[in-house]
Amino acid sequence: MNEKINFHDEEAIKQLQKLVEEINICLFCTNLKTDDGSTCRPMGAQKVCEQGNIWFFSDVNSYKNKEIEQNKNVQLFFSHPGKSSYLVVNGEAEVIIDRSKTEELWTPLVKTWFKDGKDDPDISIIKVAPVSAYYWDTEGNKMINFLKMVASVATGTTLLDSQEGSINVN
Repeated sequence: MNEKINFHDEEAIKQLQKLVEEINICLFCTNLKTDDGSTCRPMGAQKVCEQGNIWFFSDVNSYKNKEIEQNKNVQLFFSHPGKSSYLVVNGEAEVIIDRSKTEELWTPLVKTWFKDGKDDPDISIIKVAPVSAYYWDTEGNKMINFLKMVASVATGTTLLDSQEGSINVN
């Protein structure tokens, strides 16, 4: 059964946290006017904070940082096909240099991109404040959902439990 649920305020932030933590990797798109995919790159979200902002690490000299400084509008496309969970976030990005925030968000995996660890001079942080977001989420894993689809066709009923809707954190 497909159910439309729109989330607002605190519930929206919790739903955003759940989906971003579950999916984690997104296509982070800047310079949206090019519309050809060349300014989209895979990035791992570090955290969704209590205000609903999504945080990423980035090289201070990256093209994406330069593009954000020219135009703060970004789109994030999260996709977890194994769980049939998807999320699109339209937001405003800001590049930040903040050692205490670096310390707060740091994980050992981040060292893969920053050879000097937390003290690497090229570390910057990108904060994305969502303006709008939309999600699609189907309960269960891919194999179980496939079996439910087959059973739905055979019985003429809908057995898939899915949700979709907007996420408004403001």
